[in-house]
Amino acid sequence: MNRTMLQNIENTLHQKSIKPTAMRLLVLDFLSKQRAAVSLNDLEAAFHRADRITLYRTLKTFEEKGLVHSIADGTGSVKYALCADDCQAEDHQDLHVHFHCSNCAETYCLPAARIPDISLPADFAADEVSLIVKGVCARCKPENAMQLQTKGQ
Repeated sequence: MNRTMLQNIENTLHQKSIKPTAMRLLVLDFLSKQRAAVSLNDLEAAFHRADRITLYRTLKTFEEKGLVHSIADGTGSVKYALCADDCQAEDHQDLHVHFHCSNCAETYCLPAARIPDISLPADFAADEVSLIVKGVCARCKPENAMQLQTKGQ
């Protein structure tokens, strides 16, 4: 990690009122390089020498401070993805659709696909809303896989 990247990561943590420890810097750097949401197991695999509890606490701190949001994609393993810049600790702005690929098991945020407003009866109060679309991602679609194989030859 070069000095400029390190400063950017530290600034991001400071903006969210998170003390920049070595592990938090490493985890945020890792998350920023991912194209799909990651689980605690994914983090453990990336940081095999790190303590599972430290990684879990890092994710929970990031979530509490509005830096990441959690995604229950139906796999039984919670995934985490970086929040949009306007996310706040007390009010996550992650009301977008998530996509879970049944082929590669990756879960993606689709921020352009907003969850529609749901009209609830007067005596109902929503705590959270999520929408998971399941199918095959662009990388795994058969026609895309064939194109990738052809380019590789």
